[in-house]
Amino acid sequence: MAILKRGLAGEPVKRLQKKLGIEADGQFGLATEQKLKDYQEKHGLPADGIAGPDTFAQMGLHELILLRVGTAGQAVKRLQAALEIQADGHYGSGTERAVREYQRKQGLVADGIAGPATLAKLSVFSEITPDVIAQSTVPTGTDGPSPGGADHKS
Repeated sequence: MAILKRGLAGEPVKRLQKKLGIEADGQFGLATEQKLKDYQEKHGLPADGIAGPDTFAQMGLHELILLRVGTAGQAVKRLQAALEIQADGHYGSGTERAVREYQRKQGLVADGIAGPATLAKLSVFSEITPDVIAQSTVPTGTDGPSPGGADHKS
């Protein structure tokens, strides 16, 4: 899952709500957005009410981190540093090419999207363990968007 924001629903939203300590109904509404803004402000993150990679990392929701073209922030910088490319924090076509090449060399799905399996191989986040990778896949039949899978085709 690249981001979670108001209007989305499903298992990833439930995981976010549980971390926020609110009712986990799986619906990202105004209450979830406000609680997330409060959390972000308290932890020095941009308080926009949108949960992305940096918010997921801060909250310990590493299974929801999915970096792809258009993503920006500290998580992207960490990925770029691990790939030994310019670490500007913006996931553009150069980062996508570097990720795709790395994935190809490592025998991962070479889609240019850095999910938990790619991030674990690169040791971007020590918190991403085999357990976290397993949690990154939402069981079939679950409502809403998948958090991204272990490194999948999207």
